[in-house]
Amino acid sequence: MKLSLSNGIFSRFPLKENLARVKKLGFDNLEFNMKSVKREKDTSVYDAEKLVKEYGLNCLTLHAATLNVRDEVEVHRAIYYLKISAEFAHRLGAPIMVVHSNVSRKLPREQREKIVRQIFKDVKPYAESLGLRIALENLSYASSGFAKNVAEIEETLEDIDNNKTVGITLDFCHATASGTTFNLMEKYNKRLFNIHISNRAHKPFNEETPYLKAFIAKLQEYEYRGPITMELNRKCTTQDILKTKCIIEKTIA
Repeated sequence: MKLSLSNGIFSRFPLKENLARVKKLGFDNLEFNMKSVKREKDTSVYDAEKLVKEYGLNCLTLHAATLNVRDEVEVHRAIYYLKISAEFAHRLGAPIMVVHSNVSRKLPREQREKIVRQIFKDVKPYAESLGLRIALENLSYASSGFAKNVAEIEETLEDIDNNKTVGITLDFCHATASGTTFNLMEKYNKRLFNIHISNRAHKPFNEETPYLKAFIAKLQEYEYRGPITMELNRKCTTQDILKTKCIIEKTIA
């Protein structure tokens, strides 16, 4: 398992400072979050590519830009965000693109399924043509998007992916809050591509909790070898990040 940091925590900073902070904190591995760039700036991908190389960072994953579509007229915009994200992932050398379902949880099932199929019928082959693997993330209890538990993840995967090439990004924080952590692990342990790790509400860890230890032990039992991505909220201090890093490293060891 390789410990990584999502640079979404520094999205309020210009990109150069954002990535410099990741490196300064002692991380070699990065999950690039598309919140870190301005969508209207066409040259951002080249700036990001240059800076990632300059700081010697390994971009293990990229978190795509998302839109929880509420009406079919928004489908083209969701596709655009995902394709731009795929181009970033390709340029940064990230083999895995983390995605949400990109559909509102308030829509009726028939409309929801139609929208998910429309989006990923276009996006999935495009991502694959760039050598990327897609990893669907389980969403938070408070999210306006769909795909929070085993049943919703299963429905979404069926709409995206008939040949089971799409994997899972298991968000520990989201799963813990909804009580679905070990159900998701049992169901999808062979399809885990990425792990998001943080305490409740994306807060830092102050200690090695029994639940965290049980989670990491289960990953080791399943022989998971992918990224463990720290995804913390923007209120975390440098000390919070470093303490969480130390705790996760200790737990993994």
